[in-house]
Amino acid sequence: MKFSPAKLTGVWVVDLDRHEDERGFFARSWCQTEFEKQGLNPRLVQCNISFNEKKGTLRGMHFQAAPHEEVKLVRCTRGAIYDVIVDLRRSSPTHRRWLAVELTADNRRALYIPEGFAHGFQSLEDGTEVFYQMSDFFHPDCARGVRWNDPAFGIVWPINEKIISPKDNSYPDFDTRSR
Repeated sequence: MKFSPAKLTGVWVVDLDRHEDERGFFARSWCQTEFEKQGLNPRLVQCNISFNEKKGTLRGMHFQAAPHEEVKLVRCTRGAIYDVIVDLRRSSPTHRRWLAVELTADNRRALYIPEGFAHGFQSLEDGTEVFYQMSDFFHPDCARGVRWNDPAFGIVWPINEKIISPKDNSYPDFDTRSR
């Protein structure tokens, strides 16, 4: 695997180190030892799949509050997404900044998202599937979110026509909430 630091503190882009021949390629997509060598949390306890029927589907911005904050390793296994994270860690030098990375089935890239980030994405193609690996189990009582269009972050989304759940559309402004 190839680990590249992103512009937000603690975030990494993880690319495959392909071993190719006439049959195709072989590559490791996760290895506890390699993640530990990078100083990253290697704990994975749960995997989820999000299938998105229509282009423009926007999910997020979600996070899990303490004491169940979670690391996410996100990969697009079908189609393409505009994957977005926002740093919510108050002590971070990149607090309230956002980053977007295009993850596609073709580039097979993954995004390592540490604890303390909100995460969301917009599907760029019909029939897009996203695979998540998480470091903690889902705890509904700790599930939180920030709004996808909150002016506190100024996230720029690539597709104007969005399909959004009422829940994701109703999070309050970040500046008026306690975290």
